[in-house]
Amino acid sequence: MRAAFFLLLAATLSAQPRLDNVLGKMVPPGATSLVGAHMDLIKQASMYQKLLAVQGLSQLDQFARETGFDPRRDVREILFVTEAQGSVLLARGSFHVNPAVMKNSTRTRVGQYDIWGQGEDGFCILDPTLAAAGNIPAIRETLTEWTSGPHTAAQHLLSYASAVNPQYQIWGVSTGTGNFLADHPPAANSGLDFSAIFRSLQDYWFQADFSTGMKAEIHATTHTEKDAMNIRDAARGLIGLGRLNTPDNQSDLLKIWDGISVDQQGRSVSISADVTQDLVDRLVQLLNPPARPRK
Repeated sequence: MRAAFFLLLAATLSAQPRLDNVLGKMVPPGATSLVGAHMDLIKQASMYQKLLAVQGLSQLDQFARETGFDPRRDVREILFVTEAQGSVLLARGSFHVNPAVMKNSTRTRVGQYDIWGQGEDGFCILDPTLAAAGNIPAIRETLTEWTSGPHTAAQHLLSYASAVNPQYQIWGVSTGTGNFLADHPPAANSGLDFSAIFRSLQDYWFQADFSTGMKAEIHATTHTEKDAMNIRDAARGLIGLGRLNTPDNQSDLLKIWDGISVDQQGRSVSISADVTQDLVDRLVQLLNPPARPRK
């Protein structure tokens, strides 16, 4: 019995998002949000491959030609960090930027590293496997943390996401201000503004997996019970809207909305989705109808 207890305790303590050790050491003190994505796993998912096949990517192709850097090919793992100075995207992969892209950029020297930017934003290639891009003050903070330490900010945030499945491809955690969901709300292009609602979150964590269909969860704590009820009602409203907008001749797609559940207890809200691969494929087809042949 004692051995079983210690095995359970060890599993609980070790459960947290899987994060590249180098990226974790670059998270500066005062960081309030982390969003990680294992691009090497995401690129293997059927949903990603089908979206990539049907979407026009001419601008991304041009970006790759001009810079020598292709996010679809060169990135293995990314970590998006929100902190007091702004936000920064950290990446592990293979980076060989075309020197021509630096001709029209301003160089900012931070220790042994160069930040290349235009205006308030820039990027830094620390070595052929490590890069940072975002607000220049935020990049400066990450470089300072990387070269000095103590490298504990990520672990503090990850403690709030101890239930994240380390095998999931996308995860996130946020506490206090700098709310990622408030700045990048779901259904951002629908004409509905959910940013004010998500700013009522005190903390949250989420995870998503696309290896077989789509599985996702959001678990949040709000400042008040009324805030939690507002988020619950907004989420259920979106589900209802999705059901109403389902074409009459595509009634089987209603199963997508049946796979989404919302639960609220006190100040806690949980939203989960479990959609099978065949329904995800149908949804991709619906969102990306085949192009009409030219006459």
